[in-house]
Amino acid sequence: MTRVLTRSDLEAVLDPVACVAALREGFVRAPDATVAGRRVRTDLPFPGTATALIPGVLPGIDAYTVKVNAKFPDARPALRGVVCLHSGRDGELLALLDSATVTAWRTGLAAALGTHVLAGPGEDVGVIGAGAQAELTVRGLAALRDRRELVVYDADPERAASFAARHGGRVAGSPGEVAAAAGTVVLATWSREPLLALADAAPGQHFTSLGADEPGKRELAADLLTSALLVVDDRQLALETGVLASAGLPGDAADATLGEVLNGTHPGRTSPTTLTVYAPVGQPWQDLALAWLAYDHATHRNIGQQLNLLN
Repeated sequence: MTRVLTRSDLEAVLDPVACVAALREGFVRAPDATVAGRRVRTDLPFPGTATALIPGVLPGIDAYTVKVNAKFPDARPALRGVVCLHSGRDGELLALLDSATVTAWRTGLAAALGTHVLAGPGEDVGVIGAGAQAELTVRGLAALRDRRELVVYDADPERAASFAARHGGRVAGSPGEVAAAAGTVVLATWSREPLLALADAAPGQHFTSLGADEPGKRELAADLLTSALLVVDDRQLALETGVLASAGLPGDAADATLGEVLNGTHPGRTSPTTLTVYAPVGQPWQDLALAWLAYDHATHRNIGQQLNLLN
């Protein structure tokens, strides 16, 4: 039997604290995987792209994921798809999960983890791009640390106002205004031109850039990236499709991976004045970490519809 987990099902079984813990453990264990994850993206003869992440594997989990996403920037939601959770023993399709929800949770909460590890303590937080990923990042940060003021900018003023109201913040008029007001800035946009440059940054500031996850997307200018301690989730992915590719930077421009910071092989921030950037692409194992957690909780609580696709 295959368990189908919709967005409401997933939101009923997922908890930000448990998800952050699973992701933290995954960042440490993922380098020991014997099969590398792949990210495959293609343009379409339509106003969007298709992306597949295969396989999501982690040592210690006897299952794997295959994720297929449609990305159509002008649609709402802009991302739709499915995560297939398969048994590692015989390939049985254990679950079909709404990809938009899994992607938002794993991307946003992994970003919250990276932000918490690299940013200075007790900073004001700024958000540029008030979508689902920023929503989960702010929720995750609330579980990890205290913050002072929240400042929000979005190209859609109504969406920015709604985001600010939900999280007790205020609306800014531009990305530069956000950067001037907040010590920690989270960017989660579709931008193809840099929204912030080194001139917008201050010593000790931290930026998390979630938008540079495929060729051509850029949120931070090259001068900011090269002046900062730049941390990515995977060097090769960053060079092929992520922040390094978009900014035309070489592989050695990335100073560390988040896994290296978490396992202590890189010190991360070493000074209150260090400028830091976390710019992930997103790895297939992250889908597995949350899909496995959701499947386990849903099975124990009998949440979600069960189907026999072989009938």
